[in-house]
Amino acid sequence: MKVLRLTTGPIATNVWVFGDLRTREAIAVDTATPSVRWLTQQLGDEGWDLRFIVSTHRHWDHNGDNAEVVIATGATLAAHIADRHGLEHPDPTASPFPIPPSVPALDLAEDSRIRFGDIDLTVLHTPGHTEGSVCLLSNEERVLFSGDTLFAGGWGRTDLPGGDKEAIVDSLARLATLDPGLSVLPGHGPETTIGRELPWLQAVAQERKLPF
Repeated sequence: MKVLRLTTGPIATNVWVFGDLRTREAIAVDTATPSVRWLTQQLGDEGWDLRFIVSTHRHWDHNGDNAEVVIATGATLAAHIADRHGLEHPDPTASPFPIPPSVPALDLAEDSRIRFGDIDLTVLHTPGHTEGSVCLLSNEERVLFSGDTLFAGGWGRTDLPGGDKEAIVDSLARLATLDPGLSVLPGHGPETTIGRELPWLQAVAQERKLPF
């Protein structure tokens, strides 16, 4: 496998591209604005065919280039069904620039699978930042795309539309049970591992509340 990252947009969103080196198939996670030019250039350089675009949640800073990337690549857009409305009908007051509507062709849910090439990702429904927030897990490749559920040293805000403190506590407690060796590729900020975040994740799980 090979993972590429672009950090882009006014809130420094991470756009991830995950490719299977044998079959040259790939997925993109969170095609923020602007990313389509970079993404298509990388796909051409690598000789990759983009099979899926996965939106980890519905907030504008993660999906502004969805529609354009679908047109440019023919990839299938996927998002959790609970966040579908936010992609189809973006809130014009929430973002600093217009976000084109995008229509998921694949509705995700707990235990959905994203398969491309030899890679198989399992969808974890991890609400709290939004109702339909998801993470993508590959135990075989030892990687977790965590969206805005888990960051290095933190978690996604719960005071934005769709946020729920109790729900994100449950989601973080769930992530605390994963393999400590998993690499965590978040929606913002640097990469981390489950093991590195484990002390505070376990405290959340035990105390059933956020640390601050």
